[in-house]
Amino acid sequence: MQGEGITRDAAEQLKKWRLILGSESNSGFPAEGQVPFSEEELLMDQALAQIYGWENRDGSGNGGGAGKGMTSPVLTKWMGDLRTLFSPMQVRVIQNDAIERMGMKQLLFEPEMLKDMAPDMSMASLLLLMKDQIPKKAKEQAREYIRRIVEEINKKLADDVKRCVSAAVNRRMHTPIPSASALDYKLTIRRNMKNYDKESKTIYPEKFYFFEHASTARSDSRTIILDIDQSGSMGESAIYASVMGCILAGISSVKTYVVAFNTEVTDLTELCEDPVELLYGIQLGGGTDIEKSVAYCSELIANPSKTTLFLVTDLCENGNRAGLLQRLDTLKGSGVTVVVLLAISDSGKPVYDHQMAERIAAMDIPCFGCPPDKLPELLEQALKHRALDTTGLQ
Repeated sequence: MQGEGITRDAAEQLKKWRLILGSESNSGFPAEGQVPFSEEELLMDQALAQIYGWENRDGSGNGGGAGKGMTSPVLTKWMGDLRTLFSPMQVRVIQNDAIERMGMKQLLFEPEMLKDMAPDMSMASLLLLMKDQIPKKAKEQAREYIRRIVEEINKKLADDVKRCVSAAVNRRMHTPIPSASALDYKLTIRRNMKNYDKESKTIYPEKFYFFEHASTARSDSRTIILDIDQSGSMGESAIYASVMGCILAGISSVKTYVVAFNTEVTDLTELCEDPVELLYGIQLGGGTDIEKSVAYCSELIANPSKTTLFLVTDLCENGNRAGLLQRLDTLKGSGVTVVVLLAISDSGKPVYDHQMAERIAAMDIPCFGCPPDKLPELLEQALKHRALDTTGLQ
């Protein structure tokens, strides 16, 4: 029995009607029939209110619904939440209504809009989330928009990432065998500063220092695994991490894997030659099974002490939480360098499961949000097995 004189089945039916009609209908339900919502049902109610709340019906913005001019990041997360709460057919209906009611139809359906729109990470996340809804006439412009985002990230990160990886991986033992391409400029200059001539402003080196040739250092090759959460809230992070993976895949001195997950695990490594294709291989939204993905990544590891795993996630685990903690602990104990990135973003502090983050951090596994411009430095520190400097990070 639920309340006085109302059966459990009747209470569940009332709850369903309340979800359909929205919070504005609360006063029309009997007090004994107002059963508290579960956490999932509250999320469902909020999701429905974003589209079907009264303020979105009359456009006044004065109604009791929850939707009050969502920003792109919030809208992207909300779209992702739908996949967790509703069936695929229901999601399609609600997303189509969102396009109509939230003023997104012109954006997604008209190529000219995307052509003239300045690159924006949140909008790129939204386009990837709704890529299956975009009509054929706008698909090419959507891809071009994503490509412009990729190009901006490449300009921002590629050179620094390659330099930092080279500094961490290729700077091994020195050799007396001279090679212009292997000259260690920094060490040569530092060791010969005593021979600096002030008049000519020139250093006259007594000795040159050379790195080992790459062919003699294959035994020192490193593996980097990017394990990327595809949930709706991780859209911006997924884009940055994916492009980062493509940059790393082009560096011969490291072996790179790019893995994406929601409730299923997808290995995207073969798509790394084209970052746009890789991004289109990501399916934003849905549930989250981090433990299953970490288990898959564990199978990719041949030499733990020379492997770095970046787990990009908000840690909102719907799978085996205890199993996830155990797997991370085992990886760290085997010698793998594990880093959890709660977000890769400039758009504010990450939203994540604080309890899981605290438990992982207690295992001496770094766990924090990272601005994109700090990624190269972070990568270098991790590859060098140094304690990560999290100053200025989230």
